[in-house]
Amino acid sequence: MNDHSSIATDTEGKLRLDLGDRSYDIVVGRNLLDQAGSLISPLMRGRKVIIVSDSNVAPLYQGKLEASLSEAGIEHSCVTLAAGEKTKSFEHLQALSNNLFKIGVDRQTLLIALGGGVIGDLSGFCAAITMRGIEFVQIPTTLLSQVDSSVGGKTGINSSYGKNLIGAFHQPRLVLADLDCLDSLPRRQLLAGYAEVAKYGLINDGDFFSWLEENAASLLDGDKALQAHAVLKSCACKADIVAQDERETGVRALLNLGHTFAHALEAEVGYNDSLLHGEAVSIGMVMAFDLSHRLGLCPQADATRVRQHFDKIGLPTDLKGLANETWTPERLIDHMGLDKKAEAGSIIFILARAIGSSFIARDVDPEELQIFLADALTVA
Repeated sequence: MNDHSSIATDTEGKLRLDLGDRSYDIVVGRNLLDQAGSLISPLMRGRKVIIVSDSNVAPLYQGKLEASLSEAGIEHSCVTLAAGEKTKSFEHLQALSNNLFKIGVDRQTLLIALGGGVIGDLSGFCAAITMRGIEFVQIPTTLLSQVDSSVGGKTGINSSYGKNLIGAFHQPRLVLADLDCLDSLPRRQLLAGYAEVAKYGLINDGDFFSWLEENAASLLDGDKALQAHAVLKSCACKADIVAQDERETGVRALLNLGHTFAHALEAEVGYNDSLLHGEAVSIGMVMAFDLSHRLGLCPQADATRVRQHFDKIGLPTDLKGLANETWTPERLIDHMGLDKKAEAGSIIFILARAIGSSFIARDVDPEELQIFLADALTVA
């Protein structure tokens, strides 16, 4: 990762994402839920917060967060939504908005998103459009949300036409990534988040990917020092890129490595738990490296390394057990064409010249893509 003056780090597990008057801290560590009240209080314009969580997370962590807010003298209310990707919808956005108004939200109210990527994306979007914008704090409780969706200000919901097609850029005031929350994650969820960690090495930091090859097993088994390093490194990489390109007009698109494929796969399965986002990204990154090799851009050895690493730790790397006879290259390409990364009818891919050397590709030959997808489906 390149060093940029926009990112400052310290030994306490804190990063500063510098976006002028929209700058904020990303704090990574243990026992942060116990400190949340004291960390949030100085940022508040009023004295009232509304916690938004889901049916999985609220029973585990809402009580601890409420105790911390009470100790800091912060008035709080709670809204609990159903868990799962289906909650990122107009229906649940409307339900959340109605709940906020019922509670008595005003322009001084601060939302706290307590949960994974779904809660963070939905709450952030709701904050962006409620009274034309109220402030919010991200407290991500999954590995995926800690290293990816909580940082950078992308908020939104899904459409029947594709993932994250309705949304807004709305930066949080603070991100608190409590590593203790990772202990309650099922292994499958932890692995799904790990795919996004590996992404940062594959994009522009080959040394970090090598570090992950050495340390992934212990990291996934709960080593807190390794987890802290991985989360901080991932957040620093993302914060660096976001500070250069907040609204994805250029380099920020690199963060979508594997996602053009992944979003098509998620759309094809109907955004359900048969394929978690991180699992789709894992397959998508393997496909991106395989396509890069097929196009003569990337050595076979690098594509093989990516596949073997994900295979070794238990992430999916192909369409086996996922695709069925209704899946066709044409259907997947149709999904890609509706993806928010498409431009003027052209599908945008992030491809690679090597591990740690990714780039934005706007000129993938449609026939090559068709043949590539057909081959991918034959192994399913």
